[in-house]
Amino acid sequence: MIISTKDLAKIYHLGKIEVPALKGININIEKGEFVAIMGASGSGKSTLMHLIGCLDRPSSGTITIDGIETSHMEKDELAELRNKKIGFVFQSFNLLPRMNALGNVELPLLYANIPKEKRREKAINAMKMVNLEDRMNHKPSELSGGQQQRVAIARALINSPAIILADEPTGNLDSKSGVEIIGILRKLNEEGHTVIMVTHDRNVGENARRIIILKDGEVTEEVDLSGKK
Repeated sequence: MIISTKDLAKIYHLGKIEVPALKGININIEKGEFVAIMGASGSGKSTLMHLIGCLDRPSSGTITIDGIETSHMEKDELAELRNKKIGFVFQSFNLLPRMNALGNVELPLLYANIPKEKRREKAINAMKMVNLEDRMNHKPSELSGGQQQRVAIARALINSPAIILADEPTGNLDSKSGVEIIGILRKLNEEGHTVIMVTHDRNVGENARRIIILKDGEVTEEVDLSGKK
C-alpha cells in the first residue's frame, strides 16, 4: 500500500463557522495504481489531493505514505517527504515566467541542493521523457498550453517520485493537448509510477484504472475499470 487514509477529516474555519470539507475518508491506493478522484465542485477532491500531497494537514485522522505516517511530522519533514516521494502537476502549470523550460524543470533539484551539472543532466532527461527536448530554451510564454503542461510533468518527474499527483491536468487545455497529457500519464503509470488524478471530467477520469467518487466530503462510490483496459 503506497497511500492509506484512515478517518481523514478536514474542517475549515470561516470566522465562527466550521465548514467540513472532508468527513472521515478511508481509502487505500496500491503501488502502481492509476486512480482518478472525481466529484463536483466543492466535493472535497482538491482538499483530499492537498492532504495526500502533504501540502496541508488534516483536522483529524491519519495519512500513511509509502509506510510513513505523516500526521505528526514537522513542516520541514513534510517538505522533505514531498520532495522525495511526490511529483505535482497542476491545472495552472505553475511555471516561472522568467525562466526557460529547462530552468523550470530543474527547480526541485535546486531546492534540494543538487550540483548544477547533475541538475542539468537530469532536467534534460526529463524533458526528453515528455518529448520536449527541442523546446528547452523557450520560456513559458513561448509554449502552447499542452507544452507548458508537459514541462510541468517533466518537473514532477525530476526527482523520480513514486507518486504523481495531477490536479485537473487537462483543465486548461484544448482536447488534443488533453489527450496528449493523459497519454503521458498513462505511459508513466505503465512504467511503474503511482498516478492519482483529480478531475471533474468523466471522460478524463475513465482513463484511470479506478475511480473514487466524492460527494459532500465523503466517498460515495468506487469504480474498478481495470477489467476494461
